[in-house]
Amino acid sequence: MNTAADPVIRFTEVSKTFPRTDGKDVFTAVDKLSFEIAKGEIVAVLGKTGCGKSTMFNIVAGLIEPSEGQARVVGHNPFSEFDFFRGKIGIVFQNDRLMPWRTALENVMLGLQVLNADPKQALETARGWLARLGLSGHENDYPHALSGGMRQRVSIARAFAVNPDILLCDEPFSALDEMTARDLRAEFVKLVRQNNKTAVFITHQIGEAMDIGDRVMVFHRPARIAYEARLSSETGEAERTKVRDDIMKVLSVDQATA
Repeated sequence: MNTAADPVIRFTEVSKTFPRTDGKDVFTAVDKLSFEIAKGEIVAVLGKTGCGKSTMFNIVAGLIEPSEGQARVVGHNPFSEFDFFRGKIGIVFQNDRLMPWRTALENVMLGLQVLNADPKQALETARGWLARLGLSGHENDYPHALSGGMRQRVSIARAFAVNPDILLCDEPFSALDEMTARDLRAEFVKLVRQNNKTAVFITHQIGEAMDIGDRVMVFHRPARIAYEARLSSETGEAERTKVRDDIMKVLSVDQATA
């Protein structure tokens, strides 16, 4: 039973290994990883490619199970209780993953239809989220007619439309130009705050992690926390500069030992 005081996400000594192609050894992607994320937090997970960020993400999403340790999301096992999380977790991927044969409106409605929402309510909800993300007038456009930023806005609208408790984002703005990405980062944070969601945001960009996160966790390979910092609107420029410098030092150590 999850209470208001309990963390929304808790990893306790979680490890994940995969067999190597030769079948004689295993590759460790996550190594005794422990952390907690509270309700309403936005946590940015930063690290170099191959450090295990996505493996951690997939464990939270219930797509794979730990080899050792315990992962709990709102007090439940995300892998063995996968059906419990229908509608409770929204995911925004690196590419928009829109269905090309569905309009923007139909793409946003998809999750609601899977959850058997009332068709009229689903239509109103999808229209509302497209409007909130600045896409009024594009409801009937197909993905090929939308820019990359607009398609990712549709993807974000689709994630929010099912009213999930948790949002998982796997480098969702990495394919966009910096100006578009900056605008979407600000929009995403505002929507998470306004709707009291909890978010885990995977990135390999220091600036993006610091723009997004209340907390930044830097991973070394195999996934373990090498550095952690909390940020807020009250964090001064000198402190932010120190955090950025510290992160760069941690990542350079990771590079040197890779």
